[in-house]
Amino acid sequence: MINGIIIIHKEAGYTSHDVVAKMRGICGQKKIGHTGTLDPEATGVLPVCLGSATKLCDMLTDTDKEYVAELLLGVETDTQDTTGQILAEHPVSVSKEDIRRVSAEFVGAYAQIPPMYSALKVNGKKLYELARAGKEVDREARLVTIRELEILEYRLPVVVFRVVCSKGTYVRTLCADIGEKLGCGGTMQRLTRTRVGRFGLEEAVTLTQLQQKKEEGILSETVLPVDSVFESCPAIHVCAEYMKLLENGNVIEVEQTEEKKIYPAGEWVRVYGKGAFHGRGAFPGRGAFPGRGAFHESDEIFAGIYAFDAVRGCYKPVKMFLPL
Repeated sequence: MINGIIIIHKEAGYTSHDVVAKMRGICGQKKIGHTGTLDPEATGVLPVCLGSATKLCDMLTDTDKEYVAELLLGVETDTQDTTGQILAEHPVSVSKEDIRRVSAEFVGAYAQIPPMYSALKVNGKKLYELARAGKEVDREARLVTIRELEILEYRLPVVVFRVVCSKGTYVRTLCADIGEKLGCGGTMQRLTRTRVGRFGLEEAVTLTQLQQKKEEGILSETVLPVDSVFESCPAIHVCAEYMKLLENGNVIEVEQTEEKKIYPAGEWVRVYGKGAFHGRGAFPGRGAFPGRGAFHESDEIFAGIYAFDAVRGCYKPVKMFLPL
């Protein structure tokens, strides 16, 4: 089984579910999950987790994301993008300075009302199901954070901008809100997600490219190791005689690590062991991939994320990622 992350460059016309379904066929395994929905017409970065990496799905969904969006001013639609029905059209007489000023007002914390055409649920019903039935319900505003908003191009009535935002932000709603504040309305014309956490568009592959790599026998080149998500975290290594504790997800005493080092309480650390865990035999570690050859007891294995518990004086598991 493949344990790792593949960064997909999702193309227009595919749902995130479509991507996962196609990858199950390409990779030959069922245990695959994506890390945050992209609308069918949106393109860009979609990290897909395989095997033990599926435990990362929630973690990556929670990370900041970067997008490049095209805002079409003067048009309002029911979906807040150009796939929807036009509700109103207005003349556009705003200046570049107006657009810069209003856009800057959205940087920081901002109360955003989720769109009706979204998968959020109200009383057990998805909002888009209600919208398609011609119903509109009250939605509570949710606090999101716009960390950066940079205007890249003015092609009035189209404005191209780059935005870095927190999880749960609807960029099409941001487009509509900017248009509303400018007094002419607005809708999203195009959206590309350029980054999810540390994963950027430059390392992404399309489904067609992924299929080609499989046929060429180099599918492994696209797989990133699970611990690549945690590169900024310090690493500790459990001594060989304590592998059983690590395999079972037990707490690890400082003296049971090679470093014998205490990191600040609560700070995440990457924990590694050697390749032959009790009862498991050798299995792939960092950068390893099924089919690359035998794995030995000297192979370094990423086991999981731990944090030091100052009260108990030991490292406690946060989440385990032992290869499946």
